[in-house]
Amino acid sequence: MFRIKPVLIRPVVNNFVTRNSLQRSSFVVQTCRAASSSSLGDNFTFLNQMYSDLSQSSWVMNTQHLLETVHDYTHLPWWATIVVTTVSLRLAITLPLAAYQHSIYSRLENLKPEMEGILKELKKETDRAVVMYKWDAKTAKLAFHKSAKKQWNLLVQRDNCHAFKATVLLWGQIPLWVCMSVALRNMAMMLPVQTVDAQLIYLSLSSGGFGWIPNLTDVDHSLILPVSMSLANLAIIQLQVMNKVGATSRLANTIMNVLRVLCVVMIPIAAYAPADVALYWTVSSFYGLTQNFVLLSPTFRRFFRIPVTPLERPHPYQHILNQIKAHRIFQ
Repeated sequence: MFRIKPVLIRPVVNNFVTRNSLQRSSFVVQTCRAASSSSLGDNFTFLNQMYSDLSQSSWVMNTQHLLETVHDYTHLPWWATIVVTTVSLRLAITLPLAAYQHSIYSRLENLKPEMEGILKELKKETDRAVVMYKWDAKTAKLAFHKSAKKQWNLLVQRDNCHAFKATVLLWGQIPLWVCMSVALRNMAMMLPVQTVDAQLIYLSLSSGGFGWIPNLTDVDHSLILPVSMSLANLAIIQLQVMNKVGATSRLANTIMNVLRVLCVVMIPIAAYAPADVALYWTVSSFYGLTQNFVLLSPTFRRFFRIPVTPLERPHPYQHILNQIKAHRIFQ
């Protein structure tokens, strides 16, 4: 008799199922890879197109034209042209905006004592309303907060110091930073179009450096500029921390730590940027540090018509020096 061995059939069926499963899995993997590659390609295309539009925008082209004009009329080397243009633009644009920002913050600070008196009166009125109109705790709380918000808004309108106005510095400084960075990168890489003028500027930048960076179209191999830029930005953060009055909230500490990390992250980014861009970033950072020092001085604050506040230190530089001597830099 012939005996059927079912065990011999199982491997055949299993092999068939396995091959089909592998084929389906391979098809799914290939489809996912194709979709992923297509998605990444679309994202890179979008980013490239966005940067191309930015590099050819009128803002960037006008900034590049300004740099060329300063270089042609002053006959300065390119490194000096970048320094002079950076400092001039920061003095003309960001210094007035920073002074205005400090003025808004000072006016808001001076409203707090007046608001505290108003809150005491509102608390008394709320307590009387609870007795007269039989309000519950929730109704009383809502009425108190609504009245307090209304009174605060009236004070802000009276002194013309809405907190959103303090963001005006960002709206001036960020576009300036972007336009200068993209314009200098265009000049160092003959972008957006390699015309004869672009090639001449490129050749001029190639010999317009100084010291350890004779070629401004190349990167700073010594990393002096990237590290200096990062140290200047860290110094700005620490200056704000040391001049802070009172306890610092957990959110403020978190923001400061994030900014410190960003300062370090900017080192490799600046290391891969052309030297003219890294030079601009470094000069701009050191100017920002100087500007923050100047705006601490009561004399300069009165010159810029920044109101006196209870938190203003009469001798801010001595206070910072004492903080450094006491090793409280990172508190």
